[in-house]
Amino acid sequence: MPITFLPNGAYRAIWDRHAEALRPLVETGQLQIGNHTWTHKNLLHETDTAIRADVEKNEQWIQQTFGITSRPWFRPPYGAHNHHVDGLAGEPGYTRILLWDGSFGDSTLLTPQQLIGLAQQYLQPGTIMLGHANHQTVLGLFDQIEQLIEQRQLEPVTLDTMFGTSRAVG
Repeated sequence: MPITFLPNGAYRAIWDRHAEALRPLVETGQLQIGNHTWTHKNLLHETDTAIRADVEKNEQWIQQTFGITSRPWFRPPYGAHNHHVDGLAGEPGYTRILLWDGSFGDSTLLTPQQLIGLAQQYLQPGTIMLGHANHQTVLGLFDQIEQLIEQRQLEPVTLDTMFGTSRAVG
């Protein structure tokens, strides 16, 4: 299933363990990587220098780990951004700010019923669905989520496919 991950390099110990398995998916375009900062700090409370360093450090790690740039996609932590933050992210090529329409709610621990309820609510055509790899609940629900996607005749895609972007043209 096509998917876009926006990892934080501060959690590289987790991501690096899976990098070898993920790299071929990145190369074929099934998996896209975007930038979500190294530290996951609220950028509205950071200095310009700190914002630039946080974004660039994450980009360097993504390039080293996955062999690809994450440009042009940037997801500000907590969705917290303004024109100034967007401009700073845009300087090195993060010209697409990613927010979301729906969420599995799994940045915190949920019951399977809660997570499926959110999936039923938000998995709709055109939705950018936010999910996390923070907790195990979703791992036992892949079959049910896939069934819901099939029942609704949805076609999961990467951001590049949805918006016509690429590493070459931004």
